[in-house]
Amino acid sequence: MDLKTIKEILKAFDKSSASTFEFENDEFRIYIDKNNPQSNSQNQVIAPQQPQQTPIVQHIEAKPECEVEGDLITSPMVGTFYQAPSPDSPPYVKVGDKVKKGQTLCIIEAMKIMNELEAEFDCEILEVLVEDGQPVEYDTPLFRVKRLS
Repeated sequence: MDLKTIKEILKAFDKSSASTFEFENDEFRIYIDKNNPQSNSQNQVIAPQQPQQTPIVQHIEAKPECEVEGDLITSPMVGTFYQAPSPDSPPYVKVGDKVKKGQTLCIIEAMKIMNELEAEFDCEILEVLVEDGQPVEYDTPLFRVKRLS
């Protein structure tokens, strides 16, 4: 969830007659209570109250990340991720495939140049982390893989 969406949710909650709001997803949890200002900080800054105060976010907790097995193969450049050489071709790799060193995994298109990304080691594809045609940045995780001996 991006910051803009969170701000929209807070604005809608502020205008509503509800006194509490709670939201939770895989990344974080938000709990808001209009009637209970946050007071568990020893170094509290007290500011004059404004006529219509925005709600106070009580808790934003990062979910503990579970141990995920495997290594990440990341994008070596900024571009567009493609799983196959053409729209009507099968993908180079899919989940469960065993890949040899030097085998093509995908294409990253950068400035109209199609760059094939090859496996640097023998591995098994555990997860494809991006969608076909999705823009990627440098170091964006593309695949979760398990190294093979």
